[in-house]
Amino acid sequence: METDQKLIAAANSGDSQAFEMLYLRYRDWVYALAMRFTGNAAQTADVVQETFLYLLKKFPGFELRTSMKSFLYPAVRHIAVTIARQSRRTMSDEELLRQAPARQPDVAADHEDLAAALAGLPPDQHQVVLMRFVDDMSLAESAAALDLPLNTIKARLYRALQALRDDPRTRRYFLA
Repeated sequence: METDQKLIAAANSGDSQAFEMLYLRYRDWVYALAMRFTGNAAQTADVVQETFLYLLKKFPGFELRTSMKSFLYPAVRHIAVTIARQSRRTMSDEELLRQAPARQPDVAADHEDLAAALAGLPPDQHQVVLMRFVDDMSLAESAAALDLPLNTIKARLYRALQALRDDPRTRRYFLA
């Protein structure tokens, strides 16, 4: 398996298969991240397309100075927010209500409790928890993606985990 750096070097030299390999390596991650931001499959597909078009335009001459996830995260977030905002402007209230996700009755109560506790976190803490445990990004990668100091990311994650530890709905997920 080629490293991201080798694939980028090949893509910089005009190798379209190298770019395709980068696409295949990161498309599912980009899709999942975009879905978190948009909550809409059609918008998510647009975000994936726009994200990789953005990346393609960086070639030739692209230099990756961090991990690919750290590079892509802010682009995905920005594109997703822009597409969602544009979509809301063109939708009627009825269309927005129809797109609201339906509640799934078969979801276990403990998952609902965890989701509710996570949703109750301040947005900056919520984002860091998801980056760390859902996107499997290191703290350094999260700091690079959000363009924040590493200690800020550590503090946000600490405060988020402490809030989850103190929440009666999620206390059972933590060791005593």
